[in-house]
Amino acid sequence: MAANGNNRSRLLLVILLVTSLFLITLDLRGVSITKTSRSATQSFLAPVQRGVSDFFSPVGNFFSNVKNFGKTKAELTATKAENEKLKSQLVVSADIQGQLTKLKAALNLAGRGKFQVVAGRVIGEGSASTFSQTITIDAGSADGIKKDMTVVSGAGLVGIVKETTSHSSIVLLMSDPTFRVGVRIARSQGVGVLLGQGNGSYLLQLLDSAGTIKKDDAILTLGSDGNRPFVSGIPVGRVTSVNDTTASLTQEANVKGYVSLNNLGVVAVIVGNINNDPKMALVPTPDPVVTRYVTETITSGSPIPGATPTVLPTPSASPTKKKA
Repeated sequence: MAANGNNRSRLLLVILLVTSLFLITLDLRGVSITKTSRSATQSFLAPVQRGVSDFFSPVGNFFSNVKNFGKTKAELTATKAENEKLKSQLVVSADIQGQLTKLKAALNLAGRGKFQVVAGRVIGEGSASTFSQTITIDAGSADGIKKDMTVVSGAGLVGIVKETTSHSSIVLLMSDPTFRVGVRIARSQGVGVLLGQGNGSYLLQLLDSAGTIKKDDAILTLGSDGNRPFVSGIPVGRVTSVNDTTASLTQEANVKGYVSLNNLGVVAVIVGNINNDPKMALVPTPDPVVTRYVTETITSGSPIPGATPTVLPTPSASPTKKKA
């Protein structure tokens, strides 16, 4: 039995050696049996490799995402912080632009009146004092502001200074029910008193019995002795209606203020160069009203249904005087 096993082993070894020599000989002669075998093997294993790759790819991506999660979260946090910073910058920029616009308007009014002014930013509304309708500005006695100085904005009168500290001032608004200011009508130069009524409208009482009030009359400050508390010629408001009642001893009218006291932001306090009355230089110029006269011209014959008539501007005729 042992001899038969040894003989089979020797025969198998001989067969393997002959086969190896045969394959080597074929390869040297250019017959690529091994290449064909490898190609067949790869064709067989390729689908298996793709399946294995598709199966394990999500697992690999999951661990990769877990690894980068901390980094991604930090980037998102940084991006959100940057966005909030940009939003804050936009708000600040809009606020500065709004303040500059109002400051420019106030300085323009002061320039036309040739007044010396100190600008102040509104930093508070209302007061713990007895004045009911006030604002607080960030300019005070250190800036040359004193009690009973006139306060204006780009559109006209705002109020008067009632209290000051080194770096702030309390301004009594002209809408306060206790507010009184002498005024004149720009058209007729009639003199009267304007009373605050707690809102954006005011009551004008004409002191000149011979004077008249008309709708849309412009009202200006009359001025005070020594120009305090009121400088002369500051725009106050416009007449919206006239109260034609016989019960009142004087003519009265309702006036709408030029200044929106709920939307101030920046104001200017007149502190100097107020010896010259600006007269009518500060009177707001109303927008011109354009009247158009039109006539319809229709061609001869019956009008065509659905046709649009031609409309042409026609100048108004000038009045003519008859010779005596």
